[in-house]
Amino acid sequence: MSKATAIAPANIAFIKYWGKENEELRYPLNSSISMNLNNCVTTTTVEFSDKFKSDTFFLIENNTTPRNKTHVHKIARNENKNEADRVIRQIDRIRKLADKSWFAKVASYNNFPKNAGIASSASGFAALTLAGCRAAGLSLSEKELSVLARIGSGSACRSIPSGFVEWMKKEGSNDSYAYSLFPPSHWALCDVVVLLQDAAKKTGSSKGMENVFTSPFAKVRLQTISAKIQTVKEALRKKNITLLGEAVEEEAISMHAVMMTQKPPLFYWLGQTLEFIQKVREWRQEGLPVYFTIDAGPNVHLIFEEKHLKQIVDKINGFDKNLKFIINNPDAGARLINTHLF
Repeated sequence: MSKATAIAPANIAFIKYWGKENEELRYPLNSSISMNLNNCVTTTTVEFSDKFKSDTFFLIENNTTPRNKTHVHKIARNENKNEADRVIRQIDRIRKLADKSWFAKVASYNNFPKNAGIASSASGFAALTLAGCRAAGLSLSEKELSVLARIGSGSACRSIPSGFVEWMKKEGSNDSYAYSLFPPSHWALCDVVVLLQDAAKKTGSSKGMENVFTSPFAKVRLQTISAKIQTVKEALRKKNITLLGEAVEEEAISMHAVMMTQKPPLFYWLGQTLEFIQKVREWRQEGLPVYFTIDAGPNVHLIFEEKHLKQIVDKINGFDKNLKFIINNPDAGARLINTHLF
């Protein structure tokens, strides 16, 4: 057995994942489409050894130097049971596939805020799955890695392939995986994540999805998904920012309408979220082709062609010069690296 390290991107969903047909297997209610983000990534190192007496998971705090041991934080099961247990359950799945019983040491580092609606579980479980499989001596195909990552965290399956990605619903767990529609170089798009709030959200996506069908709009949204997927595919193929932008805005609003009308309702938006959305619409009326989308959190993703980046940055600074934001381009999927966290 050996040590392995992987890096994986978060992704922004153009067509959203909100709701599961199967809780244990994280089998989605609908197919979805996303883009990998090159500046929102997770790095994870996994080592299996017969010398370890138990599984350990170390989380290296955000915005610290990964190898600075003073910022390494051990996550114990009795301290954050859900987070630690999800990691160890994924390690258990890898151990079972490899037919090994050795304990594992896992360290993980995010270069962006986690649990703030920026798909940190997607990048986290994609990196964990790839590093864990390599450390366990497994050689899985991209499809197999995507299926396994999905069971850890649904949207993680979209962070395994590169670039612009579709996650297919299909009829069965092994057929529900993600694949690349277009490579990162296909279209010079930007995603700027505007950090209106970087604190962890009170209700995680997985928990929030449990009540999806208590919303009267859930079934209506699902009835429109197939048409939206075809529209987004056409927009990506033709590199049509207007077609893409209008579709992703409609889909984001539709998903949050479901969230807000669930029982109990989920209000991820802040007052500033709505204020910023209105600004984006104003900028577009002024002739700047920029669109918004929002995942399960308060932060706004701006989608536009890279040639407008300077104008967008100026607009954000004009809105609030103290706002933090992360500029992303399309990224490759999960990949192995040679620099370990321990």
